[in-house]
Amino acid sequence: MRKTLAIYQREIAYYFQSPVAYAVIAIFLLLAGYFFYNLLGYFNISSVQAMQNPVQSRSLSLTASVMQPLLGNMCTVLLLLLPLLTMRLFAEERRSGAAELLFTYPVSDASVILGKFGAAVTVYAVMLAMTLPYPALLFHFGDPEPGPIVSGYLGLLLMGVAFLSMGTFFSSLGDSQLVAAAATFGCGLLFLIIGWMTPFVSSTAGAVLSELSIVRHLDGFARGAIDTNDLVFYLNLTVFFLFLCARVLDSARWRS
Repeated sequence: MRKTLAIYQREIAYYFQSPVAYAVIAIFLLLAGYFFYNLLGYFNISSVQAMQNPVQSRSLSLTASVMQPLLGNMCTVLLLLLPLLTMRLFAEERRSGAAELLFTYPVSDASVILGKFGAAVTVYAVMLAMTLPYPALLFHFGDPEPGPIVSGYLGLLLMGVAFLSMGTFFSSLGDSQLVAAAATFGCGLLFLIIGWMTPFVSSTAGAVLSELSIVRHLDGFARGAIDTNDLVFYLNLTVFFLFLCARVLDSARWRS
């Protein structure tokens, strides 16, 4: 545990002593703020129009009109930004030769992976926490449903953790940060759009593809439903890529 904590602290220090974390957080907040401002503006316009139509006014909801689309937009932004947090975790050490030195230390692969992965998750959690003023504003000036907002943030957190596990794995494969980032983005994009193929395949294959879709599992959280199936999906996806990363490091340790 002490070795894991030492690696975690070193990685956290790197993130916040370099412009990486600040740049990723700033871009994320800028885009999230832009989407929130526009969605809230469209909601206000719809509210004014609904004043003349009582039927339409009953269907208006701050949660459905603002927060749910915001969470979906944030999902897409995170797909682009999270690879920047993980691309150097192992690739930089391989490039500099520090990986070979790390493999000679009396520290387990699990400690190394958990320390580095935990640091990336911490930065990601900080990013999400800095968007909490958006729903806070809605609660201050309106009456949104708290359940879908809380579960939506939980789903976004779990989805991001799964993305980070992908990035950790791809960073362990080589010494190029750009290749690691591109591979992470491509893999995340595949899980994001894989459900689009369901109308063109058999019902059995379509059910499998639908289960692999990150969007499908995130939709349940955004609606306020915390399903065990969705929780298990994100947990399995995270553990799977961390397991692959452990196998890569184990192979590299034996070769060194």
